[in-house]
Amino acid sequence: MHRLTSTLKEHLLQGTVIPAHPLALNMHREIDEQRQRRLTRYYLASGAGGIAVGVHSTQFEIRDPKINLLETVLALAAEEVEHYDMKMPFLKIAGICGSTQQAIIEAKLARRYGYDMGLLSMGGLQGVTEQEILERTKRVAEVIPVFGFYLQPSVGGRVFSYDFWTKFAEIENVEAIKCASFNRYQTLDVMRAVANSSRSKEIAMYTGNDDNIVIDLLTPYRFEVGSTPVEIHFRGGLLGHWAVWTHKAVELMRDIQNYRLQKTTQLLDELLLKSIQITDVNAALFDPYNGFHGCIPGIHEVLRRQGLLAGRWCLNPDEDLSIGQLEEIDRVYIAYPDLHDDAFVRDFLNNEK
Repeated sequence: MHRLTSTLKEHLLQGTVIPAHPLALNMHREIDEQRQRRLTRYYLASGAGGIAVGVHSTQFEIRDPKINLLETVLALAAEEVEHYDMKMPFLKIAGICGSTQQAIIEAKLARRYGYDMGLLSMGGLQGVTEQEILERTKRVAEVIPVFGFYLQPSVGGRVFSYDFWTKFAEIENVEAIKCASFNRYQTLDVMRAVANSSRSKEIAMYTGNDDNIVIDLLTPYRFEVGSTPVEIHFRGGLLGHWAVWTHKAVELMRDIQNYRLQKTTQLLDELLLKSIQITDVNAALFDPYNGFHGCIPGIHEVLRRQGLLAGRWCLNPDEDLSIGQLEEIDRVYIAYPDLHDDAFVRDFLNNEK
């Protein structure tokens, strides 16, 4: 059973910024290797503490045998991380999907390229029992440390019971859980289950609730476990939203960690104000009013404007911005200039020449 090193485990528990890595394509909807590699270097230069590759933001179609890009994107990102002059620990996380058999194959592929963890998707498993999903998790955890993933139903996930999460938290080599339920009640289920588990201090909770990023990271979750109060927090975020303006996300994470230490009212007020602004930006990027149809093109559009991508093309030609979404991205760009990292990206791209 492969395990995290003590350094990476401490890094994960301390909390960090983990962008969900997009897919760079050219106008023919073929991979643009130069820009794919550059995107990875951008996340490294921004100070992110890890990347998640082969996940929803990388487009699940990469697993289609006719497209067959999963191994390619894993290999390209791993090579860039290996050659980068690293100043701090960095987590390489591979998306893992599908049936138990497929998930094990993908876990072994991730290990072949030196990935530290597998973000184990629960998507597309509507006909599988909770017990079968727990068994699937155990099998994958025998190959690679597992980053659990509570995916919202509107993009292919499903609702799980509190009992499911109590059992999930006890699985050996489950080291973290990303909660992307986009639902306060379901988020609370996971946090309460982890707090009541024997591994409450071992499992790193990460927010994937792109609609509630700052509040998730600020909120203490305290529960009575027997006669003892147990408090847990979201340590960091693994987010599609953090695939853009990543340098500013790193600054935000640093401010939140400073608040946890200092608890000053002024800093809290600033973070609460920023929370609403970030959620407003996310609404423009993720297109919730149209069932998140434009979430990946929304990310691509920002990266295109910054010069990190050549266009917002997706593997699926029908996947593009929704009507009115471009205007919403224009609006939030103008409304919140302090949230974007355009100046940083310009310097990064100039240094790349």
